[in-house]
Amino acid sequence: MTNKMVRAAAVQIAPDLESANGTLAKVLSAMEEAHARGVELIVFPETFVPYYPYFSFVYPAVACGAEHLRLYEQAVVVPGPITQAVSECARQYGMVVVLGVNERDHGSIYNTQLIFDADGELVLKRRKITPTYHERMIWGQGDAAGLKVAETQIGRVGALACWEHYNPLARYALMTQHEQIHCSQFPGSLVGPVFADQIEATIRHHALESGCFVVNSTGWLTDTQIESVTKDEKLQQALRGGCNTAIISPEGKHLAEPLTSGEGLVVADLDFALITKRKRMMDSVGHYARPELLSLLINDKPARYAHSMQADSDYSEFSEKEGNNHEPEKNLSSAINY
Repeated sequence: MTNKMVRAAAVQIAPDLESANGTLAKVLSAMEEAHARGVELIVFPETFVPYYPYFSFVYPAVACGAEHLRLYEQAVVVPGPITQAVSECARQYGMVVVLGVNERDHGSIYNTQLIFDADGELVLKRRKITPTYHERMIWGQGDAAGLKVAETQIGRVGALACWEHYNPLARYALMTQHEQIHCSQFPGSLVGPVFADQIEATIRHHALESGCFVVNSTGWLTDTQIESVTKDEKLQQALRGGCNTAIISPEGKHLAEPLTSGEGLVVADLDFALITKRKRMMDSVGHYARPELLSLLINDKPARYAHSMQADSDYSEFSEKEGNNHEPEKNLSSAINY
């Protein structure tokens, strides 16, 4: 079995609701603390920089305009000064970093996950494929171009955000790429205790089904921050609870005490021998799969908002020569069968 150990940290932390640079300072501080504890992989909460749009969960749509525009002003451009700062810190500490940001791309904001390798290189930028419920008023939709596992200095790392874990085909897309460490991100301080229970079931199930480690990070809001979002005491209850920062083994077990309130780091050592131990019994994309019965087709090309007729014509000519009958505008990738 693979003889490899990786020390990982899942961060539960409050953002700075006023400033992207303030939140960035918290990211860099957490990385410094993690480095002092020998951490090689650190995972931050969903859209942590500048902050998760909690306002959209408790405000009616008609009242979200001003806060939505403020989020635009603070949103992260990739690449840009914030990603550069995280990259330099990752390189300094030799640490793989998984960071959630609100990414601004011209006139749209996306729920984006960034993976920086230990040398500081940004090896994956992916966007949440389907924002959930109130989030659809805030973020655009991502595409499957980001449903990739990143090859990093610590191993094969995949990531999904929040209820993307309820899309079994999205999870399976990462499983087919043999992820070894899955990094999941949730907003935290949302919905209440039932959300923490759902996170528990979700991350443990993925660890068991994928036969990988899951490092899960959720955010946190202080009482003062909650009151700054809304003065309505009934609505404030919707911004409490829902935190479950944890690290799970391929056997579905907690490797450290989970954090369900307050700020802190959950740190654990990942023994890669446990991956083989689990997959010996059940490999969902290997001996336990039935590809002649069930397979996955992924359109993993970036979404195109404009098409060049000449480019499409050239593609069609190439396809005819190669015996490929896919029409270019459908932009389908090959099937993944395992």
